Amino acid sequence: MPTTGAEARAPEVRLDTARLILRPLRLADAAAIERLASEWEVARHTSHIPHPYPPGGAARWLSQQHHEPGVWLWGIVRREGDLIGCIELRLQEGVPGASVGFWIGRPYWGRGYCTEALAAVVDHAFDALDLPRLEAQARAENVASIRVQEKLGFRFVGHGEISAPARGGRMAVERRVLLPADRAAQWPLPPGGVVLVAAVALIDVDGRVLLARRPPGRPLAGLWEFPGGKVRPDETPEAALIRELREELAIDVAASCLAPLAFASHRYSTFHLLMPLYACRVWQGTVTALEDQELAWVRPVRMADYPMPPADRPLVAQLRDLL
Repeated sequence: MPTTGAEARAPEVRLDTARLILRPLRLADAAAIERLASEWEVARHTSHIPHPYPPGGAARWLSQQHHEPGVWLWGIVRREGDLIGCIELRLQEGVPGASVGFWIGRPYWGRGYCTEALAAVVDHAFDALDLPRLEAQARAENVASIRVQEKLGFRFVGHGEISAPARGGRMAVERRVLLPADRAAQWPLPPGGVVLVAAVALIDVDGRVLLARRPPGRPLAGLWEFPGGKVRPDETPEAALIRELREELAIDVAASCLAPLAFASHRYSTFHLLMPLYACRVWQGTVTALEDQELAWVRPVRMADYPMPPADRPLVAQLRDLL
């Protein structure tokens, strides 16, 4: 049976943005981490970066890192190849959701890199892991970090204290929280604008619906979705579906067999998705996976058991009512 996003987590998760790659840390990153984290202006706002930074400390720290359940630790790497900081997502004990923390080297301040990296992690937390809540903490003096949090919609919820072994005890912090609804309302239209994607619920004679699993290496890999694809500038949504179904599933569908059912509107980090969903019960040919995607014929009452992208999930209830 499919598992939830958090349970199915693979330790090697890579996130891509316009200017950055967030990837698991490597021992080869030790020199860059030690050089950047050695500056007091970087270390003083953190709870675990020592100062002065001990020679060889980054290599020792990296050698101790394991794929701890519920923890995602990424190096923030520019597309030019240089590592510029780190960011962590950690599931919270006893509380639904996760905490997020980050730091970036002083030479890279003021360029929007923290905002870009945090936005990617927020999307991964809400879209791939289906987390209901994110929390970020910062010292009141850490104005830059607080500005990044608030830019992405994190709201102040109170003061607290955290363990800060590198600062000699505990540290007073401000706590801010982000919910999925806050993100949708707060964030501006992403750089890619609105992208139109057409999807279809193929329904067989037994009333089952076809779902396709996104293959490894693609965004939201491992999640199940309705077949379909991006609508080209010279296409209607129906024409795009006819083309996509032929290319991906080896079946032919007539436009008259595509019945408009519902639509989804969802914001991702690099674009806003508008996705009309059609229902189709008649096609020519045998459904065959031509792009190595996993396929499953699922009864409507069981579709909630399959982890899906956030744009697809709201459509399940409407489809279930139809069938």
